Amino acid sequence: MRHGKKNNHLGRTAPHRAAMLSNMATSLILHKRIETTVAKAKELRKYAEPLITKAKTDDTNNRRVVFSYLQSKDAIKELFGIVAEKVANRPGGYTRIIKLGNRLGDNAEMCMMELVDFNETILNAVAEATPKTRRSRRGGAKQDGVEATATPVVVVEEPSAEIVKDETPAAPATEESSEEEKKSAE
Repeated sequence: MRHGKKNNHLGRTAPHRAAMLSNMATSLILHKRIETTVAKAKELRKYAEPLITKAKTDDTNNRRVVFSYLQSKDAIKELFGIVAEKVANRPGGYTRIIKLGNRLGDNAEMCMMELVDFNETILNAVAEATPKTRRSRRGGAKQDGVEATATPVVVVEEPSAEIVKDETPAAPATEESSEEEKKSAE
């Protein structure tokens, strides 16, 4: 029976699995986004999120504990500096898994795993999509029995520079046409 055995071993021995997850977590921290299979991403989420939680409190013991998992000084600097600063007020859920489809070679389910606070396009879209409005139950401000309406905006264009016409005609002009041109120019 497999009571309480909830880890996916991913077809690897324990040291191979630990090394693979360490490398993947380092890549995720340094690059903020990696592409992998769904099974590996789900295991990586269980491996990386506790490390990010430890990085929120920057002290020597937490640095040593996280270094024992990652074995990369560059990843530790990035994690305890930039990443911890961005996720400081987030209570968990630091990663996102976006499914991409199946891989051509072996039909494995592929996904993109990213740190949530580092996807600028989604953050900008959320900021633009939710404008803050204040609604009251009264229906709107009325002044002297007349509903308050938005005042129309009047756009005044500045006069542009006058266009100077070249008065040399392309074809020889007759006296009648030259007189008409003089009248229209005035």
